[in-house]
Amino acid sequence: MKVDLPTRFIDKMKQLLGEEFDEFMASYEAPRAFGLRLNPLKVTKEEWRELTYLQNPDRRIPWTENGFYYKEEERPGKHPFYHAGLYYIQEPSAMLPAELLDVKPGHRVLDLCAAPGGKSTQLAGMLKGSGILVANDNACERTKALAKNIELAGIRNAIVLNEEPAAIAKSFPEWFHRILVDAPCSGEGMFRKADSMIGDWEKHSVQKCSAMQRDIMNHAAKMLAPGGMLLYSTCTFSPEENESQIASFLEEHPDFVVEPIKHECGLSAGRPDWVDEATAASAGPSIVSSLSGTARLWPHVIEGEGHYAALLRKKRGSGATEIELEPPKVSTTAIAAAVTPALTGKMKEQRLRKDGKGKGAKSGSSASVQTPVELWEAFCKQQLMLREGDWGSVPFSYGERLYIQPAGVPSLDGLKVVRAGWYVGEVKWNRFVPSQALAMGLHRDEASLVLELDGLDRDEVIRYLRGETLFVAEDRIIKGAGDKKIKGFVLVCLAGRPIGWGKYENGVLKNELSPGWRRA
Repeated sequence: MKVDLPTRFIDKMKQLLGEEFDEFMASYEAPRAFGLRLNPLKVTKEEWRELTYLQNPDRRIPWTENGFYYKEEERPGKHPFYHAGLYYIQEPSAMLPAELLDVKPGHRVLDLCAAPGGKSTQLAGMLKGSGILVANDNACERTKALAKNIELAGIRNAIVLNEEPAAIAKSFPEWFHRILVDAPCSGEGMFRKADSMIGDWEKHSVQKCSAMQRDIMNHAAKMLAPGGMLLYSTCTFSPEENESQIASFLEEHPDFVVEPIKHECGLSAGRPDWVDEATAASAGPSIVSSLSGTARLWPHVIEGEGHYAALLRKKRGSGATEIELEPPKVSTTAIAAAVTPALTGKMKEQRLRKDGKGKGAKSGSSASVQTPVELWEAFCKQQLMLREGDWGSVPFSYGERLYIQPAGVPSLDGLKVVRAGWYVGEVKWNRFVPSQALAMGLHRDEASLVLELDGLDRDEVIRYLRGETLFVAEDRIIKGAGDKKIKGFVLVCLAGRPIGWGKYENGVLKNELSPGWRRA
């Protein structure tokens, strides 16, 4: 492939790289690498080997546990397994930052610049359903893709925000165990992947990006608990946005230090010698030398694009105490009965209007009107098979919408909230209607009625994903325990993984996929 690089960029890289420059430039003549990352909430590596359609399924991406290379012509985004959330398509180098952050189940994690959600889904996989993920992006239009990718991955313990870092810092002081700042940058490392990045680079100066990064990092520092870890990453080669940025941050925040990254699997050391003279003199030799513990990914060294990563640890103060890993557990009984008392983000628990004129009730109806939580409780009893302690979270309603929020979350009052938790459904005409996000977050054995689509019948799978009605014999509907009639909402699965809802009656499965989830 041929990439027309800006002359100014070429001159800069020649000065920085010296003898490596020719090899670096040759990488732009080579084809780019393609990667997908398995979703451990849906599939194990062993299961993937049985399911995979890739020609070479064992080509691992070396710096991440669940990443695999694939050939461009294999187009995994078109396969039904993508719609089941089994994997996320991601540039291989972009899988490094979340991997370095060492997230454990029970952690409270913030992805501060999260859209479109690739790294958020990776972090959620590491949490394994335990702990809390807050995924934020300050661009409203980008949060739509962020929320959908989180829902597609079947993540139950995430909150999605559309805020500036300063606003979040007020609500979450020293609250997170782990923070990822995949900072907006000049994007030099992505020139081979996307020509559009070259135009953006020429419009947006390195100096402008550096100022934005510094502001983001200052607010991120306020939200990290003592002893916690912050991973700063960019997809640019620019020292001003990488080593110099971290040197300045460490000078201004003496409670932070570099946690050295192992330079293996193709990772190269950071370049302290590229810190500009003024910053180096101000920060001092100790800080500057520690930057060799940061890491760079170079396209002429690895199969992937250019990235930079710095792992920082916040020191524990003399009075600092250990922070709890696990949020408090809430039983399934509490889930069905409780409503968060101090609802958040201007969210007050709203009962449907008793006069029958609310949005969720038919005009003139004389039937008793239930709250969304009460209707959710009834849906759980009729359509789901929950066990005591399954979810450890609390439900609440925002208008007619119902969310399950991880227990222990501070008030979100005043913040712009895109998803206040796991969006499980909404009330329409005094009935609870389950969401696509609920379907994707369930396990097959948690639904009372299940239809397993035949993976060999590709036509049936595609017709469902296109939103078409299916004609299904009753004996294909799998019933859970009890004598429930085969009627109502059915969890539609592929290879044992949910892909959506259908509503079944007398041999007809009405497709419940909303237009935004249908395959074109």
